[in-house]
Amino acid sequence: MERKYKKIYVEWWKIQRSTITGLVIFVIIASSVVFGGWYAIKNNWFVATEQADLPKNAAKIISFEGDVRITRAATRETILVTKETWVAAGDTIQTQADGRAIVQMIDQSVYSVRPNSTVVIRDNSSFFGGGNNVRVSLDDGQLNVRTEDQPENTENIVEMRDSETQIGSQTDASFNADARGAEIRVSRGDVETSVGGNKTRINANEYAAVNPGGVASKEQLLPPPKPGSPGNMAQVADSSGAGASVSFNWSDDSQISLSSYYLQVARSSYFAADSILVDRSALTSQEFRLGGLPPGTYYWRLKSNSRSGQTSDWSEPWKFSVIRRQPSRAIEATEWKIEAVGGGVYIISGKTQPGVQVKIGDKQVFASSDGTFRLQISTQLSETAVELSDESGNRAGVVISLRNARVLRKF
Repeated sequence: MERKYKKIYVEWWKIQRSTITGLVIFVIIASSVVFGGWYAIKNNWFVATEQADLPKNAAKIISFEGDVRITRAATRETILVTKETWVAAGDTIQTQADGRAIVQMIDQSVYSVRPNSTVVIRDNSSFFGGGNNVRVSLDDGQLNVRTEDQPENTENIVEMRDSETQIGSQTDASFNADARGAEIRVSRGDVETSVGGNKTRINANEYAAVNPGGVASKEQLLPPPKPGSPGNMAQVADSSGAGASVSFNWSDDSQISLSSYYLQVARSSYFAADSILVDRSALTSQEFRLGGLPPGTYYWRLKSNSRSGQTSDWSEPWKFSVIRRQPSRAIEATEWKIEAVGGGVYIISGKTQPGVQVKIGDKQVFASSDGTFRLQISTQLSETAVELSDESGNRAGVVISLRNARVLRKF
């Protein structure tokens, strides 16, 4: 009996040991699969890209919003940008009133194409020795350029009207071209502009107008005015029901002699033409009053005009809301959908009450007449917070998973 008991005990121990070993191996493999799947989803391995078709020395649109189009030089085909994509030499980038695009060039410089702009990529190539050739033409609109340290023998040039501007390392510069002429603003670093063989260096904190005969005399860069009231994200109550009266005021610390201010108030953060309510370009005081504003969300921005003819860039838009005090109501959103388009860019859609404002970070949109909405964001996180509000001041918020569109929590 004693020997039989020992035999059974040894066989039981062998079974338990193999089972434990198998469980350990299973846990390790399962954990690896789960982690690998999470990492692949986080880095968009399952999202189709154009990398296989990426032409040599192509620039890349790494971020965009609104209506951005590319006209291919090789085929004359015009495509609507819906994901990260490439731009080859000869291609044209065109943004509409709500469109913006950020383009990374071969020398790692970053070109920001502003709304209502047309830009042609002339060259984006490297050559033996580590140098790069970057050449871009601004036909119309505004282009902001930022460079960091660049390799030796690198040329980064912006063409505008009859000028060519070489951009140095560690530089932030803005280029504007329209029917009235062209302007260059440098906030950091320096550029060298050539018109008809005559070269002019424009340094940090300087402005220059570009004329057909050359660069006009340089002057100190004119900063935009500083908005004061209504404050950013402020709420103005319409207590009478006949619309709110809003007083706009601002300040200016510039040492340059000013002639006037330019104020715009709009329903859209893009200041599209059909959304602008106030468009006053010759204000001589630092205040403006607007009455009868119905409940809703509004945006305002400013420019300064100097006596020498220089015009500043627009100030950053400030947002305010006119609300009507009414009994509160619950705001709900359903039918959430997430579309990953690559590079941390997602399109979020859903359904709520008509007219509700949907906001994610600094992006916002209003629900249409059937309550549906669609919003594009860029993030490297796996979830995002969505704020919902209406004209009566009612608010709600949810956190949405960008993996499966589930509501993780409410706030």
